[in-house]
Amino acid sequence: MKADVLKTQENSDEQIGLFGAVAIGVGGMVGGGIFAVLGLAAVLAGGATPIAFVVAGCVALITAYSYAKLSVAYPDNGGTIIFIDKAFGVDWFTGSCNMLLWLGYIVTLSLYTVAFANYSATFVPEPWQTPWMHHALITAGVVLPTLLNLFSAAIVSKTEIYIVGLKVAILVVIVALGFSSIDMQRIRPSDWPSSLSIVSAGMIIFVAYEGFELIANTSASVKDSRRTLPRAYYVSVLFVIVLYLLIAAIVVGALPSDEIASSQDFALAEAARPSLGQFGFTLVGITAVLATLSAINSTLYGAARLSYSIATEGELPKQLERKVWNQPVGLLITAGGALMLSNLADLSSISMMASASFLVIFALVNLANFVKWKATNSNRLIAMGGFLLCSAALLTLMGHVYQTEPSQLWVLVGLITIAAALEGGYILFLKPTGQVSRLEPQTVDAPNF
Repeated sequence: MKADVLKTQENSDEQIGLFGAVAIGVGGMVGGGIFAVLGLAAVLAGGATPIAFVVAGCVALITAYSYAKLSVAYPDNGGTIIFIDKAFGVDWFTGSCNMLLWLGYIVTLSLYTVAFANYSATFVPEPWQTPWMHHALITAGVVLPTLLNLFSAAIVSKTEIYIVGLKVAILVVIVALGFSSIDMQRIRPSDWPSSLSIVSAGMIIFVAYEGFELIANTSASVKDSRRTLPRAYYVSVLFVIVLYLLIAAIVVGALPSDEIASSQDFALAEAARPSLGQFGFTLVGITAVLATLSAINSTLYGAARLSYSIATEGELPKQLERKVWNQPVGLLITAGGALMLSNLADLSSISMMASASFLVIFALVNLANFVKWKATNSNRLIAMGGFLLCSAALLTLMGHVYQTEPSQLWVLVGLITIAAALEGGYILFLKPTGQVSRLEPQTVDAPNF
């Protein structure tokens, strides 16, 4: 869906209504994330998995308030980048934050790629299901969409809306038919883990909600934006919260905990088996492969243009404004980073990094809304509440990781350090004297793709 989102930027005359904006938000969220992290969430939270998704959804919902206000006040296809720069100026700090956002997209891309490989492997004969085959599927999941973006990204972007409709429809069918297979004993509160564990699980899987911010990238093209944008944010996030809650209930209610643990990489497909048999497993598997592949393609498309936008802000070298086969050179950098990360890291660490990086960015967006409350006509208490909630969620996530796998904290520290070091190195050694952001009036706006 992200490809479709960004394709709307190519024609500023094309106006997006409420349905289109909601489709962008829902498509951005119900992408590769839910297929990638559902099994992990069920292993961590057990019968309380639906509650974990609701907790994560509440963080997304209050952050959607800030996005709605900022999108109306600053309608720009730069989205999150513009919000942060408007509130805090263009300097090393904001450049590092925007660099972290780009790295977050690379991590999310890796998450989708691993999910693509896991679901694709269910169609591979068992004797061939070796570590080498897994890495081959991961590599194919990055290389093929990269080639599509280089030579014919329009082919996949034109089919995105149909893939989004297909996967949402199939998920709704799974929910409707799956209630008959729920064993209420498996989701009874007496067997739930501690509240801290439930919240921690919600934060680890928070990446499943990150896509709603894509609405901001089309805010300049939304019809009657003052009314449409807030409604689009709230409707899309609330719809996805309910959908995830029901899906999670089906998975933990239909499968014993040992089956969830053994099939966590493709738990949603396994959960379809009790009500629909092998047909249901295959149907969800095919849908997951298509959905994750399209999510990889569109995330590559978006991340390449994100790097371009950061460069036009004067926060990255102008070389990133160059194009390769009519695509930003950032596409190849993004693909290379994702290829390396997805082949070297495991699913849980990738999910943690992705969720943590977006919690950092969303905390800053809430803080930006607090700083710009007059311009956005916002309630400062809600904006500050969003900042504190995202910060608390991040600390909860880090505390859980510290207790379970403390070594993974260094991965997050490394991610932030890389973002800060790259931006610092650019400012100190590469940034031309007198270079300004496109936010400055004397700078010509970057062209649309």
